[in-house]
Amino acid sequence: MRAIKILVSGIILSSMLMSCEKSNEKIQAENEMLIRNYFELFNKHKWKALSEMYVENAEFKDPSFGNGIVKQSKAEFVKKYAELNQIFPDLKDSILQIYPSGDKNIIVEFVSTGTAPDQSKFELPISTIFTIENGKITKDYTYYDNFEEAK
Repeated sequence: MRAIKILVSGIILSSMLMSCEKSNEKIQAENEMLIRNYFELFNKHKWKALSEMYVENAEFKDPSFGNGIVKQSKAEFVKKYAELNQIFPDLKDSILQIYPSGDKNIIVEFVSTGTAPDQSKFELPISTIFTIENGKITKDYTYYDNFEEAK
């Protein structure tokens, strides 16, 4: 009788672990789709729609903000990218690789490019760690070399 209880417990535990694993894979796939959509909207310069992918006052870490973490509203996000887009009308991000990390984080390696009004071009390799909770981006931690001259 004890052996049957142990066997049944093992089957239940195994089933629960498999269920969690499938659930985690599903969440990762949904998060990856969200981020792919993010980059599509970015490349179409749909700043308002892009801002809706974030929670209000999401956390941002970006060399353009200085050191540390800055909370930014959706309106501030739209303003920042609309201004950047005025300087670089052909602003575009090209994904190199997406790395899912757990059920809340997606790391994206990409290259941002654009052309200024004086026809100077830039090409900047960037990595961003997105934290996604309940289908919305809560953290956007971006890393790039902001000391290297644009090429």
